Amino acid sequence: MPVAPDHYAEGPEALVVSLALRGDRTAFSELVRRRQSWIRNLMRRCCGDATLAEDLSQQVFVQAWRKMRQLKDPARFGGWIKRLAVNVWLQHQRKADPLAKADEIEQARGLRGDATAVEMDLDRALARLPSSARTCIILSYYVRMTHPEIAEATELKPGTVKSHIRRGAERLRELLSAYAESDGDAERAV
Repeated sequence: MPVAPDHYAEGPEALVVSLALRGDRTAFSELVRRRQSWIRNLMRRCCGDATLAEDLSQQVFVQAWRKMRQLKDPARFGGWIKRLAVNVWLQHQRKADPLAKADEIEQARGLRGDATAVEMDLDRALARLPSSARTCIILSYYVRMTHPEIAEATELKPGTVKSHIRRGAERLRELLSAYAESDGDAERAV
């Protein structure tokens, strides 16, 4: 007996995934609704371009629909789609450097009104990192992958992943040092 569409939004994710595994498009649409914002934000952090992030997010969900039957345990959908998203980003990155036209991306950022100043500064700072360091930083801090998971996903050695994260974090601290200085000024004023 199929679940009524009104119940999809209320149902536990594992149940909705089970229905999608059986080819239920409405169930899959509900999964997209639940995960699209997070996937889009991940892609935006990775590439720094809202338009490209939309395209890559679409690719993630197209691949998810095509590969859905590969998922063995519905309770592991969150990790599975996260891994799929990382793979879509890495495939894109191997094809072409999305920051090759950094000036155009910078102009597009100026037009974007959905991000706070802090997010925009963080995005700019991330864009200034080498792509391998940027990817490792995002996978570690935003996706919350472990160093071994990042090493496996990126096909980098674990020591290289650690170095990229350490050096990238140091560089981000330098690039965003104005925030630390302004916090100190605010503390002294109090």
